Amino acid sequence: MRRVRVDAEAARELEEAAAWYDTESPGAGSRLLDAFESALRLLREDHPPLVKVPGEAGALGAQPLLLHRFPLEVVVIEDAEAFVVIAVAHQSRRPGYWMQRLGT
Repeated sequence: MRRVRVDAEAARELEEAAAWYDTESPGAGSRLLDAFESALRLLREDHPPLVKVPGEAGALGAQPLLLHRFPLEVVVIEDAEAFVVIAVAHQSRRPGYWMQRLGT
């Protein structure tokens, strides 16, 4: 089983997104958290075939995992010990804002 670590900024983004979804539709925030947990479970247990994002971010190892039923992606990098979640990003808002987290 592979370790998964969630960066503090990514955790904050997830909390903010869950709170926003709950204001739009009660219970949607909980469904988002469930979708996120399912994504983490995939990373831990299945080691899914992730595709690197194009360009510089992909060259630095960034890989997205789409969340079921939400327009969000979990952006991960893989190191020798774990998958590291660096962002929980909307698929079309502020593309690539999280690239600074790759150490570029």
